[in-house]
Amino acid sequence: MNAQDKPRINVGMVNGFDPDDMDRLDPAMQDLIRRRRSLLGPAYRLMYADPVQISRALGTKMWDRDGKEYLDAYNNVVSVGHCNPHVVEAVHRQMQTLCTHTRYVQDGILEFAEQIVPTLGAPIEHVMFTCTGSEANDLALRIAMHQTGRKGIVITSEAYTGNSHLTAGLSPSLGRKSPLGQWVRRIPAPDSYRMEPSEIGAFLARQVRHEIDELERRGEGIAAFIADSLFSSDGIYAHPTDILQQIAEVVHAAGGVVIADEVQAGFGRSGDRLWGFQRHGQHPDIVTMGKPMGNGFPVAAVAVRSEVVERFGSEMRYFNTFGGNTVAIAAAQATFDVIRDDRLQENAARIGAMIQDGLREIAQEDGRIGDVRGAGLYIGVEFVKDRDGKEPDSATALAVVDGLRQRRVLISATGHHANTLKIRPPLVFSESDVDRLLTETRNTLAAI
Repeated sequence: MNAQDKPRINVGMVNGFDPDDMDRLDPAMQDLIRRRRSLLGPAYRLMYADPVQISRALGTKMWDRDGKEYLDAYNNVVSVGHCNPHVVEAVHRQMQTLCTHTRYVQDGILEFAEQIVPTLGAPIEHVMFTCTGSEANDLALRIAMHQTGRKGIVITSEAYTGNSHLTAGLSPSLGRKSPLGQWVRRIPAPDSYRMEPSEIGAFLARQVRHEIDELERRGEGIAAFIADSLFSSDGIYAHPTDILQQIAEVVHAAGGVVIADEVQAGFGRSGDRLWGFQRHGQHPDIVTMGKPMGNGFPVAAVAVRSEVVERFGSEMRYFNTFGGNTVAIAAAQATFDVIRDDRLQENAARIGAMIQDGLREIAQEDGRIGDVRGAGLYIGVEFVKDRDGKEPDSATALAVVDGLRQRRVLISATGHHANTLKIRPPLVFSESDVDRLLTETRNTLAAI
């Protein structure tokens, strides 16, 4: 495949299937896609030019209806691996015992909270449970707005914070036709490939100060700054790690709340810390978590500093019918146990380093790769048209994603130009998985 023959994609979705391009698919797949579109509607999207039909999964492997095996190097939500037996058993046992909400006194939720809160460090003291990361970010922003009495929110240029009405309004990565909120302001991504790394933190702090000034000039002010510490949707920027604390100081000086979005960066994924914000020496007021907390079971959370939630808790209230229900907490506890007992944070660091080392070896032989970056098991590979000009090359990046899919290795792409491979496998990724990923990457690049 030539890079210019890239797969057609849906507007607003990187690596998306074009439903008007079905003629080359087998009749059974065409029938499934037509049924899906008829029953689920046009808003649902499929990945890859040639969609994948998955019937079962275990660990880092997935199988289609014909029994063909795929290597999952993409799905971070199943943080401790697909169908992890410890999580499955815990959920099954609790489902047989009790599944109810948080308005009754229960031991499990308290025991889990006692374990998770200390890992976040001061000044975090409380944790509130939701079903999804979108709900967690939505609640965090509501708390920030209530605490400050303001609405202004500052985000990075391609942020993704969720699918609720509020969070979609500060998720520019959803596409140009997805409107941003009236009081949302954006700062550039910390592009360590094109900017001097030692200057990025101070530069972005100045950008935040500028956007706060603009909000104040328009009769508003800063309610919150929210960022994913791996800048996942911006293109994956794991270094330098002195950015977020410099921004936090500016936000706090203006009376705003600092929110660390750990939906993708948390639970040991970065390898060197349990939480991504800790890599930056940041002390956020609120930390949000998503479904990786329960290995894909609908459980997420907002952890918060006492002073920030005090007014909200006394003047409002929070209730989520099944956020933090007994089965969800069992899933979260079992997942957390596996992360700690199986030393998956350490595995993320070791295996992630192997992947980056292998990709850099490939890059030495292939000038289309401009940069390899990441932390732990969240890795980006940026493609450029030439290394001197550093012009983004989305065609080649998407061709690699599609070529790997044809070789039954699943990844995706990210960033404003969709020119950066997004590699974020389950934390149980192994050395043999690394070998397969690197081998098929070489084979794919040779074929393009």
